[in-house]
Amino acid sequence: MEKVLDIYELPYDPSFPVVCMDESPKQIIDYKEEVSKDAKTRTDSEYVRLGVAEIFVAFEPLAGFREMTVEDDHKTDTWVKFIANLMDNTYKDAKKVTWVMDNFSTHRAENFYKIFPPKQAKQYLDRMNIVYTPVHGSWLNMAEIQFSILTRQELDKPFENKQKVKDVVEKWKNKQNQEKKGVNWQFKTSDARIKLKKLYPTI
Repeated sequence: MEKVLDIYELPYDPSFPVVCMDESPKQIIDYKEEVSKDAKTRTDSEYVRLGVAEIFVAFEPLAGFREMTVEDDHKTDTWVKFIANLMDNTYKDAKKVTWVMDNFSTHRAENFYKIFPPKQAKQYLDRMNIVYTPVHGSWLNMAEIQFSILTRQELDKPFENKQKVKDVVEKWKNKQNQEKKGVNWQFKTSDARIKLKKLYPTI
């Protein structure tokens, strides 16, 4: 926890950006429609599951920038390609990118070697510093704030196909980026040692 909080206190440096990454599922559903004898269409309260859209986000709080994509799954290769794409484009000029993310099995540095040749995988990893949030401490990941806002503003309703989710996410992302909406994180290590004292060992 303290390692993550210390990272959040670092000043903005485009050569060494801090980027929070997370993923969240959005259920794709559709409601049954029935045509009655009077030719009127009625929507049944029963819905049909049509799969899941996985929303990936990379959020740079001090720059007010986020990249979001809608994927078919959250498998290892999907995560690696999402990160690699950002390293090749958005952060191609950065000397080292610090990634803050949850400690999932897919979020492992060695997974780059499963997708890329060793030389290329190492080139990516040499420019990356992955910092994991602690168990039960995903609230430390500022990317979760993006999902919370997005859900309240745009996703708190049913979607019958993935393309509509993509359209909504893309529009919301662009608006947030244009306004450069970042996060002014105030919770620091010194605060944690007081407010979360019960989490520390007793000496």
